[in-house]
Amino acid sequence: MKIHLGTESIEGLKNAVVTSGTFDGVHVGHQKILERLRQAADAIDGETVLITYWPHPRLVLNPKTNGLRLLSTFPEKATLLEKHGVDHLVKIPFTKEFSELSSEDYIRIILHERVHTNKLIIGYDHRFGKDRKGGFDDLVKYSSQYNYEVEEIPRQDVDEIGVSSTKIREALDQGLVSSASQYLGRPYSLTGLVVQGNQLGRTIGFPTANISIKEPYKLIPADGIYAVKVCNKYEKRDGMLNIGNRPTVGGSTKTIEAHIFDFDQDIYGQEISIEFIDCIRKEVKFDNLDQLKDQLKKDELAVRKVLKKES
Repeated sequence: MKIHLGTESIEGLKNAVVTSGTFDGVHVGHQKILERLRQAADAIDGETVLITYWPHPRLVLNPKTNGLRLLSTFPEKATLLEKHGVDHLVKIPFTKEFSELSSEDYIRIILHERVHTNKLIIGYDHRFGKDRKGGFDDLVKYSSQYNYEVEEIPRQDVDEIGVSSTKIREALDQGLVSSASQYLGRPYSLTGLVVQGNQLGRTIGFPTANISIKEPYKLIPADGIYAVKVCNKYEKRDGMLNIGNRPTVGGSTKTIEAHIFDFDQDIYGQEISIEFIDCIRKEVKFDNLDQLKDQLKKDELAVRKVLKKES
C-alpha cells in the first residue's frame, strides 16, 4: 500500500475505485465497504483508493469542547487498511480551511482533478464538504459531468451489522472489551513504550511493565483488570493488565501496567502492544498490600482461564 500525504502529487492511478471517510477503528462495518471496494476494483482491473483525514475532523472543529477519543492512531489505521486490500491511502491534512471546501469543489478538485476517480463507493450515510452538506444525491448529480460512477452501500447492509465507532467507544468506556472486539472483528489494542515505574509489583510477586501511550487522543478502556495478550515484534504472550490509579497504595494518576505471565526479561524502552480479551473486574481499593496480593493471585487464575479458552 502506498501512502500519499495530500492529493497534490497523486498521479498515474489506474481505474481508481475510491471511498472516503475517517474509518476510525476500521470496524466490521468499514470492512464491508472495503470488501466491496476491492471487488469493484478487481472487476475493472483497477486500484483501490481510500481518502481519509488527519487529524480527525472533530478534533479540529471542536478542540476544546469535544473530548473525542479515537480507536486507532494513524499508523494503526494504515496497517489495518492495508490488510483489507487498500492500494492507496490518501491522508489529507484536515484544517479549518479545508473544512470550508464546498461539496461541489470537493468533487471537482479532490475526486476528479487530483484522484481521477473512476468509481466511488460510499456508505449510505456518507457526508462531505462544508458543514457536511454533500451527500449521495450530490455525487450522482455531478457524476456525468466529472465522468465517474457512484455506488452506495445500502442502509440495510450496514444496519444489519449494527456497528459504529461511537458504539465501540461506548463499550470500551464501560470496560466491555469483548463486545468491542466483536464490533471490530479483532481485539482492541493499545501500543506504547515500556517505561520505568515504582517497581512496587516486584515486591508482591507481580512485576509489571508500565506502558506509556504517546497519543493523547487514543481511547483507554475503563479502569479495571483485564485478560490480555502482550505483543512485540517477535512474540505474543499471555498476561493481565491493570488500568487505574492504584488506590490501595495512594496512587493519584492513571497508569497502565501489564504483568506478563512466565516472563522475566528487561524490556524497558521497548514498544509493545496490548490486545484486550476480557475484563475480569473493576479496580477497587484494598485495606493493605496483603489483601491486594491475595486478590491478584485470584485474578491471575481467572485471567489464565479466560485466555486458555481463547487459545
